[in-house]
Amino acid sequence: MSTGDGCKHYSYPGMGEWARKTMAYSQAIRVENRIVCSGQGGWDRVSGDISPEIQEEVSQAFANVEANLKHAGGKGWSQVYRVVTYSTDIKATHDLIVANYRKHMPGHHPTWTELGVKELGLPTMHIEIEVEAYDPEGATTELGQA
Repeated sequence: MSTGDGCKHYSYPGMGEWARKTMAYSQAIRVENRIVCSGQGGWDRVSGDISPEIQEEVSQAFANVEANLKHAGGKGWSQVYRVVTYSTDIKATHDLIVANYRKHMPGHHPTWTELGVKELGLPTMHIEIEVEAYDPEGATTELGQA
């Protein structure tokens, strides 16, 4: 969805559209060659379920970031230059985050701020990942707009 502010707003099918309709926010906004993403949790993008296994939750959060970036026309993790992670248990998630960095961004090293928080937006969430990406090719591969 384009708005009068020059930005394009995106909300992927399932949880993304649900969040836009019920909580009035977009999953991603493209500002020229930048994609700014809302925090992504480890929810199933269709059902919204979050695995009780922390390793699966962290892996799903990384997959959600990838899907979110691609939905906004980007290429995925390879274009990410800034990451902020929020965790309710840094000791449980830190090594899992690093392992997913190595999996999704081999040889690529964005900035990272790791924050411990008391709670996140949904009561069963342990991790949330917020990213910004640079997409110099612009919106040439857009898949859809909310």
